[in-house]
Amino acid sequence: MYQIVLCTCPSNEVGHQIAETLVKQKVAACVNIVSNVTSVYQWQGTIEKDTEVQLIIKTKATFFKQLSEIITQLHPYDVPEIIALAISNGNQDYLTWLNDSINPHA
Repeated sequence: MYQIVLCTCPSNEVGHQIAETLVKQKVAACVNIVSNVTSVYQWQGTIEKDTEVQLIIKTKATFFKQLSEIITQLHPYDVPEIIALAISNGNQDYLTWLNDSINPHA
């Protein structure tokens, strides 16, 4: 099963570091980095509002645990957002490319 994993980061620098590591280690086929995302959330009893970077990570469910561990190691937040969404359908050529691009044992 293919997945989109969402992860917010505090800066472009952190986002690029995580994205490049995930692709280099072949646990993600592609990571889109969307800058200037405003996040409003509650943290330790206070409403916070921050400008963040959104990572949109394309992977397979079988690599989620390894991908999550890499993000957790590189991410500066105490509790990083790491949320997986199933891809129920897609362009077959793209999904084939995605599949062929992921292989952490290569």
